[in-house]
Amino acid sequence: MTHAPSNKDGMTLTAAQLDAYLARIGMERPASCDILSLSQLHRAHLMSFTWEALDAFMGWPSAITPAFAFAKMVEKRRGGWCYEMNGLFGAALAALGFRVTRLCGGVDREKLGDIAIGNHLTLRVDLDRPYLAEVGVADAIVEPVPLAVGPVRQRGFDFSIMPADGGWLRFNNHPGGIAKSFDFRPDHSDEAAMIATHGWLMHDPGSPFTNALAVLRHTTDGYVALQNDRLRRVTANSLSHESITSADHLADTLETVFDLDIPQPGRVWERLQAIGVKAA
Repeated sequence: MTHAPSNKDGMTLTAAQLDAYLARIGMERPASCDILSLSQLHRAHLMSFTWEALDAFMGWPSAITPAFAFAKMVEKRRGGWCYEMNGLFGAALAALGFRVTRLCGGVDREKLGDIAIGNHLTLRVDLDRPYLAEVGVADAIVEPVPLAVGPVRQRGFDFSIMPADGGWLRFNNHPGGIAKSFDFRPDHSDEAAMIATHGWLMHDPGSPFTNALAVLRHTTDGYVALQNDRLRRVTANSLSHESITSADHLADTLETVFDLDIPQPGRVWERLQAIGVKAA
């Protein structure tokens, strides 16, 4: 007699959850665990989910487990930030049979130092060689890349992986990226550090997410980003700006541009006004 896998620790996906996840991103279960399947899943995930840190901005509950991300992103039509985007993706890959390692990284470690370690979750996937799978930096790569030092170019945007101090590697985002870089080591996993930093990012007044609204989503040739009341549409060759001018305008933008089902979106506008963002 066989049993469906349990999810008592929240770090894996059950068979039913995996099916729901695949349906959410519009993918069939791949026939094999290879780079082609990984690339297709990576792109489908990014084209289906929005990166957003609304929980930190609004003071809503959050957790670091993929089970929490599944309930939020698959069942409730929300998005997530790195812990949730990469966490859910990594759990789905593992359920499909990929060899996945959750890596503890640090966004802006080049400026902040080692205190940044734990503020980012990224993924190593071992196939014919190690690959970096990264769906948690909203405006970065759309397909996995070999986990090796060198330049990376996708859709006209230039990235790189370069050596950093202390034996770390540094993923450099494209020049216009919001997160400029994150550091990681191919063998460094530290769940405790990520849990602790997740708590700080969620609640501390010094967190970049508690006092600023950030929502981003990939498009076919670039991405669209909402930072407070400013909406940017970005491709490798173009940039346009739009101001969000009212509660209704914000609610419509979250629904139609970012495909998010936000409870009481008017409260998000009220929070923007409370932190001093003025309508144009």
